[in-house]
Amino acid sequence: MKKILYTTLCVAGIMTATSCSDFLNVDSPSVVDADFVFSNTRTARAALDGAYEAWRKAAQDAVFGDGFFYAADVAGSDIERHPEGFANQLGRHYPETFYQNGTYAGQYALTSYLKDDGGFYSLLYNMISKANAVITNMENSETFEELINGGKSGLGQMYGEAVALRATAYRELCKNFGDVPYVGAYGIVPMGLTPRDSIYDVCIADLERVEPLMYVVGSIPDISAANKNYFSKTYVQALIGRMCLDAAGYQTRRGDIQYTNGEGQALTFETKGTENNGATYGRRSDWQKFYQTAKAAYERLLAEPGTARYLLTDPRGETDKLGRTFGNPYQYFFEQMHMDDAMYADESIYEYPMAQGPDAGNDGRPYSFGRPSSGGSKNDYPCKSYGQGRINPAYYYGIFDPNDMRRDVSICVTGSKGLGIEKLIPFAPNSKSEGGGLSLNKWDENRQTNPWVANQRKSGINGPYMRMAEVYLGYAEVCAALGDQATAKQYLTTVRQRSFPAGMAKVDEFIASCDNDLVRAIVEERGFEFAGEGDRRWTLIRSGYLPDALRRIKTLTSAMMDGLTANGYYEFENGNVISNQIYFKMVDAGQEYGFRLTAQCPVGKEDDPVLYPGWRGQKDDWEAFGLDYKGNTKTNVAIKGLFNRLSDAEVAALIAEGYEAHPWGSDLVANRDEYDKYLFYDYDYVKAPIYLWPFTPNVMSAGGFTNGYGFKQE
Repeated sequence: MKKILYTTLCVAGIMTATSCSDFLNVDSPSVVDADFVFSNTRTARAALDGAYEAWRKAAQDAVFGDGFFYAADVAGSDIERHPEGFANQLGRHYPETFYQNGTYAGQYALTSYLKDDGGFYSLLYNMISKANAVITNMENSETFEELINGGKSGLGQMYGEAVALRATAYRELCKNFGDVPYVGAYGIVPMGLTPRDSIYDVCIADLERVEPLMYVVGSIPDISAANKNYFSKTYVQALIGRMCLDAAGYQTRRGDIQYTNGEGQALTFETKGTENNGATYGRRSDWQKFYQTAKAAYERLLAEPGTARYLLTDPRGETDKLGRTFGNPYQYFFEQMHMDDAMYADESIYEYPMAQGPDAGNDGRPYSFGRPSSGGSKNDYPCKSYGQGRINPAYYYGIFDPNDMRRDVSICVTGSKGLGIEKLIPFAPNSKSEGGGLSLNKWDENRQTNPWVANQRKSGINGPYMRMAEVYLGYAEVCAALGDQATAKQYLTTVRQRSFPAGMAKVDEFIASCDNDLVRAIVEERGFEFAGEGDRRWTLIRSGYLPDALRRIKTLTSAMMDGLTANGYYEFENGNVISNQIYFKMVDAGQEYGFRLTAQCPVGKEDDPVLYPGWRGQKDDWEAFGLDYKGNTKTNVAIKGLFNRLSDAEVAALIAEGYEAHPWGSDLVANRDEYDKYLFYDYDYVKAPIYLWPFTPNVMSAGGFTNGYGFKQE
C-alpha cells in the first residue's frame, strides 16, 4: 500500500541528524530557540517526524522486518523455523538455537546482524537521540509546566509521542541485548550498562505520566482519523501493558551486574533451572506489581479504544460475487493489510508505514516473511523470490487444531512460481518455493489490490506493530496471573471462539489440555493468534514456559520422524496424518471455480483438493498487471493425502485422474538433521537460555562496558 511516510523535515539544531558511524556522539542542542519550535503544533510536528522516520527505519531494518527480527524472532520458536541448511547459515542459526545450549557463545563470530553502522544498536540509539531532542527541548521550554498541567492538547500529544518513541526503542534494546546504556536527555553520550529493570521502571513511569496528555487512536489533532501511523494514547496504554509483561517476565541476566529498580534499590529474583555461562534465568520477586499496572492500563484502553476495533464477525460477509467464501474475521485483518493505499487495518493500534515503489526502500516483512515465491527481482507475478520464515511441521500437523480458522491464514503448503502459478513447497532446504517446507502465509503479494511488479522488496505493506489481539490476550494473561480467573477466561474465550466454527472452540477442553493452567492456555492461544509473526519466541522466554514448549516440539518431531521412517506415515493425536507421499495435479481454478485466489474453505468442502487447505492459490487477475499466461491457465494445485492416509485403491484412482506423487514426509526423513537434530540444537531444558545478542567491540569500547553470557570481548 502506498502510505505517506513521515516527513523528513527536521528543525535545524533541534533534530540534527547523526550519521550511522557516530551514533554514540550526540550533538548538543540548540541553535534554534526551543520556545519557538515548540510554540505551535506545525513546527513541533516537523521536529517530531524526524524521530518517527528514524523509528520507521529501525522498525523495518532491525526490529520488525529485517535484522535481529529476521535472524531469530521469526525462525527460533517451537512454531517457527528456518528454511535453509543449518551449516549454510551459522550466523543466525546459532543465536536462534540459544548458541547450542550456550556452549557456542564463546566461539560465535560476529555477523552482519551486529554491524556498527546501520545495525540494530545504532539505529535505535539514533532514534533515541532524536526523541530526546524533542523531549529535552520541550521540557526546557517556558510553556512546559502549562503543557503538563493543562490536560490533553496538541503539544501534549506530541510530547507523549516522543516519550513513547524513546520507550519503544528501549523496550527493543532490552529484549535483544538485556542491559544497555540509558540516556534520558539530549546531548548525553550513552555510556555504561544500566540494569534493564531500572530502564523498565523509568520507561513505564514515563508512559503513565504522559498518557493523560494524549488522544486515543483516530482522534489525534491534525492527523487524519483513518491514520494509525502515529503513537496515540491507545498505543501508550498497550505499550505500558507490553513493557509490564516484559519487566515482570523471566529473562536471562548476567551475574556480574548489580540489578536494581528505577530508584536504585537492589532486586531479588525467582529463578528457574541452572546457571549458564555465569547467567541465570528468573523473574523479579515483585513481578505482580507490574501485572497490576498492566491490568489497569489494559482496562483504560478497553474502555476507550478509539478506532482500534476487535472484530468478532467478518465485514466481508459470507461470500463475494465470485462465490469465494469468507466468514473469517481473523482472515480479514490480513486481507486489510493488502488493500488499497489509504487503508489501515481495523484491529491495528499502530502500523509503521511502508511506501510502495522504486524509491520506497526495502520492505522486508512481506519479502522475507510472506508466502514464498520462485520469481525474480522484476517483472514477476508476484515479484519476489524468497521466504525466510517457515513453520515446524509437527506444530502444523500435531498442535494446531484442524478446525482453527487461523491455521490456513498463518501457514501454507504452497508458494508461487512467479508466473502466476501455484506450486507445492518441498521440505528440502531452500529459501524459495523450491524448498524449505511449510511457509508463512499472512503476507502474500498475490492478495494485494495493487501489487508492485517492477521489482521486489517494494510491495508497500505496512508493519502491524501493535494490534487489539495482543491487548485482549495480554489482559487475559495478567488477569489470570492475578487470580481473576473469570475475566481471564472471558477474554480467552472471545479470542478463541471467533477463530472456530460455532461450537468447536472447546475452551474448557483446551484449558484442560494445558494442565488446567489458565496462564499457560492463554500463552498457547497467543501462539495460534500470532503464529509466524515473531511473537512466540519472546513470549515463551518471558512467560517461563520455554523449556516445556521446546521439549514438546522436540519430542513430537522425533516421534513423527520415527513413524515416517518405520511406517511411511505418522498419525497425531488430533487425527491428522502425515505421509511419505502426497498427490497433486494442476487445475484451471479460474474456469472451474470462477476464482484463482481462495479464502476460507467452505464448511463441508474439506475434501475439495483446491479449496482445502484454504487461503492460497494465485491472484485472480495477474493479466491486468502484464502477465501473459500463453495458454497455461492451470494455475492452482489440487492436493490429496495431505492430512489422511490414502489406500492403494485411492492412490490408483488418483493416478487415473491425472494426479502425480509428490515426496512429502519422505523429504523430512531425508533431511532429518535439519528438522530434528538442529531444532534447538543440544538445548537441555535446564540451563538458562542464552537468547541475547553480543555487543560489537566498537560498541563496548565506546560505551565502556563488556559482554556477558559467555560472549567474546573482541
